[in-house]
Amino acid sequence: MFRAFALSLGQLGDRPVLAVLAKSLALTLVIFVVLGAGVWWGTQALLASWTYGGALASAAALVVTVLALWLLFRAVAILVIGVLADDVVAAVEAKHYPVAVASARAVPLHRSLNMGLRSAARFVGVNLLLLPLYIVLLATGIGTAALFFAANAFLLGRDLGDMVAARHMDAAAMREWRRTNGARRFLLGLAGTGLFVVPVLNILAPVLGAAMATHLFHGNRT
Repeated sequence: MFRAFALSLGQLGDRPVLAVLAKSLALTLVIFVVLGAGVWWGTQALLASWTYGGALASAAALVVTVLALWLLFRAVAILVIGVLADDVVAAVEAKHYPVAVASARAVPLHRSLNMGLRSAARFVGVNLLLLPLYIVLLATGIGTAALFFAANAFLLGRDLGDMVAARHMDAAAMREWRRTNGARRFLLGLAGTGLFVVPVLNILAPVLGAAMATHLFHGNRT
């Protein structure tokens, strides 16, 4: 995993990777801006008759957008990188695994979007289900963090691994690959989850995660 991280970090300056990073950040920002605008419009419509309705709508939009950025950044970022990841994976394969490029198939946009939406939905759904446990475990000091990392490492490991496997396997083969590589995917997800909670690095986490997943996938097959 350290090798995968080092190689991925070293390739951040490559033009295709930088292009995906720029597009993913821009698209993520657009999503949150649209979210904020929607909250502002909806709140203003509800409070239109209030004297200070406009100010309250603006304040509510700001608060909700900031909270969403904090709570949902991972979900939105994985959704976005799920759509754009093929370019990152292709760049890593071209540089480090040229033999694999011959058998790779570009992932269609509709499949990438479907995978990204499913990833975001799993993240939100699982963490909402675990929310009562998170609250209960607050009393233990580290219990909440341990459960959060464990659950999200499992989810993220699957998401990142699928981004690469989809270029080389059909659905049945991907299921078998997941079954036989659970420990490695969990470690990948653990590393990715760690990146997402570190300021600044969390911005790079989706791209780094996709690159690391490529090294994990091909490193286990060579």
